[in-house]
Amino acid sequence: MKRAHSQADLLVGGDSRLSPLAERMRPQTLDEMVGQPRLLAPGSALRRALESAHLHSMILWGPPGCGKTTLALLLAQYAKAEFVAISAVMSGLPDVRKVLADAERRFHAGQRTVLFVDEVHRFNKVQQDAFLPHIEQGSVLFVGATTENPSFELNSALLSRCRVHVLEAVSAEEIERALRRALSDGERGLGGQGVQIADPDLQAIATAADGDVRRALTLLEIAAELAAEGKVGHELVEQVLADRSRRFDKGGDAFYDQISALHKSVRSSNPDAALYWFARMIDGGCDPVYLARRLTRMAVEDIGLADPRALAMATEAWDAYERLGSPEGELALAQVVIYLASCAKSNAAYVAWKAAMRDVREYGSQEVPLHIRNAPTQLMKTLGYGKDYQYDHDAEGGIALAQTGFPDAMGERVYYQPVPRGMEIKLKEKLDALRSAREAARKSSATKA
Repeated sequence: MKRAHSQADLLVGGDSRLSPLAERMRPQTLDEMVGQPRLLAPGSALRRALESAHLHSMILWGPPGCGKTTLALLLAQYAKAEFVAISAVMSGLPDVRKVLADAERRFHAGQRTVLFVDEVHRFNKVQQDAFLPHIEQGSVLFVGATTENPSFELNSALLSRCRVHVLEAVSAEEIERALRRALSDGERGLGGQGVQIADPDLQAIATAADGDVRRALTLLEIAAELAAEGKVGHELVEQVLADRSRRFDKGGDAFYDQISALHKSVRSSNPDAALYWFARMIDGGCDPVYLARRLTRMAVEDIGLADPRALAMATEAWDAYERLGSPEGELALAQVVIYLASCAKSNAAYVAWKAAMRDVREYGSQEVPLHIRNAPTQLMKTLGYGKDYQYDHDAEGGIALAQTGFPDAMGERVYYQPVPRGMEIKLKEKLDALRSAREAARKSSATKA
């Protein structure tokens, strides 16, 4: 089991020189925290609750390095409570039960416990349920931290007993403020080491951290350790930042948010935005084959028959990627992104398909009308299969207008409604005329009957 840390262990006091800079500079008051102005601005509801020690169990949802652990520590500090931390990655149900039993003993002795559960979404349903009675009776103030959407990852029973607070990635400006504090702090930071760094380079570190304060402090610490005589030059900063990667989770919210942004930018005919999100996902390590499949779906769902070339281009680019691999094959996919976003759009085929499927479910197993059944045997002909079928090629104009293709119980249906865009303009003109002619032919046939 990962050791349950106390408040004193984690809220570093300043003389622990072996701790990383990010740990030494962990905020010890709310005023030292950077970012989260919506949650922690003076007078905000959460800040008032912290400062008055009127606390509640909560889920802290936000990206790495945005202050979830620090906020939990400060909560314990303001509440004068014992702070206990466990990780869902390294703890099992026996570990959870022991921590909860210890917290209950403290509760009966008159002391509160803030139980911080990191990566809480990694606990299964049984493990999450173990917290419920202790949250209800108040033996723990439960603080769960997660980078994943709680709506999908946490039990509704646990969510109903906790308030969800959404933390945001910290802005580059706020991160720069934290870096400057670390450079000037002689007790916990680098203030006594004479570290020098130009403003543009400090800003570059803040930007490269991608919303993660801990990451920024780690990058600064690495640069300071490598600097000659405390001088952090531009070339050194470039070397430290050379292998950085942007925030991207192949299985989490960031992944689905970004593919949604790509799809909707294509749908909105914004090739520049679409190309940006495609590049973000490639940069973040997304499987290009997955992107090829999604682009093919966009060609079918959002471009459709307004430009049938889109589907061919998407599948050809997919094939080109599988032949070329990365990085050359990514250019083929990027070209498709630009084309899909730039060409005419129509979801008419998609809507028609959905409508047809609804009718299939609603009307059930309707019989095929006799006149359009195949009749390969004499028995089938005797039973009326194929009777009165009109061979379209022999009809005037090549279409037997009075002949229906639907089951008798349904009557004629219209699913496909072309839009007046792209190639569907011509399809719409043809089908509108044909449908009108069919209707007139059916009425004439009914009158004669």
